[in-house]
Amino acid sequence: MDSTFVIEQLINGIGYGLMLFLLAAGLTLVFGVMDTMNLAHGTLFMFGAYIAATVHEHSHSFIAAVLAAVVVTVAIGALMETVLMRRLYRRNHLNQVVATFGVILLADDLVKWLWGAAPIMAPTPAALSGPVQLMAELPYPSYRLLILAAGVAAALLLYVVVNHTRLGMLVRAGASDRPMAELMGVRVQSVFTVVFVLGAALAGVAGALMGPLTAVQIGMGEAILIPALVVIVIGGIGSVRGAFVAALLVGLVDTAGRAFVPPALRAVMPPALAADVGPALAGIAMYVLMAAILCFKPRGLFPARG
Repeated sequence: MDSTFVIEQLINGIGYGLMLFLLAAGLTLVFGVMDTMNLAHGTLFMFGAYIAATVHEHSHSFIAAVLAAVVVTVAIGALMETVLMRRLYRRNHLNQVVATFGVILLADDLVKWLWGAAPIMAPTPAALSGPVQLMAELPYPSYRLLILAAGVAAALLLYVVVNHTRLGMLVRAGASDRPMAELMGVRVQSVFTVVFVLGAALAGVAGALMGPLTAVQIGMGEAILIPALVVIVIGGIGSVRGAFVAALLVGLVDTAGRAFVPPALRAVMPPALAADVGPALAGIAMYVLMAAILCFKPRGLFPARG
C-alpha cells in the first residue's frame, strides 16, 4: 500500500465528511434549536439532487442547476415548515418521527411519479471533468476538489453567521435555553422558520453537489440520513462546530475503513472469508467511533446545551 493511495483516500474521506457536514449542519440546527426531529431532512437532499440533475441536463449550466436546487428546496422547506412542522413543535418526538416519516413516503412516491423509478445520472460539469495533478503520481478529480472547496466555504459561512451575526446570536440563545430566550423577547417562531429554511438550503446544495458522484435515485435521502444522524450525535446536538468536527471524523473513518480494512484482512485471512468480513467491519466503523466517543462524552464532543 503506497503513500499516494493513502493520501488519496484521506482526501476522499475529507470530501465525504464535508458533504455530511452540509446535511448534518441543517439537521443539528433544526433539532438543537427547535427540538424537532425531522426525518424528512434527507428528502430535501434527494429533491436537490433530482432538480439539479434535471436543470443541468436541459440548461447545460451547472451553476444554474445548483441555484435551481437551492431555490426549490428552500420553497419546499418553507412549505413544510408552514403546513406541517409548526403543528409538531409542541408534540413529542414520536409524533414528529411518525409525521416526517410519512413525508418521506409521500416524497418517494412523488419522485417516482415525476422522474420514474429508475435512477438517473447527473452530468459532471464539463469544465470539471478532468483531473488535477496534486502530486507527481496523484491526479485527482477536479470535481471532488470543488466539493472540498464548497464544504469549507459553507463551514466558514455558517461560522460567521452563527458566531458574528444577530441571527446567530438568536440561534445560539434558542439552542442553549429556549424558554429564557422566549422570556427575553426573542421571536422564536421567526427564528424557527429561518433555521428550517437555512437547513433546507444546505440540504439542497449537498444534493446538487453529490448528484454527479452517485446515482440520483429514490431513497438516497434516507441512506445518507443515517450517517448524518451519527454526525450530530457525535458532535453534540445543536452544535455547528461539533457537526463540522464529527463530519470530518466520520468521513475519514468510513472511507479509511472501506479502503484499508478489506486489504488488511486479506493479508491474515483466506480471501473468501476476508471478502465477507471486510465490508461488514468497514460498514460498522463509524458506529464503533460513535460508541467510543459517547463512552467518554455522552453529550457529544461540543454540546450546545449545558
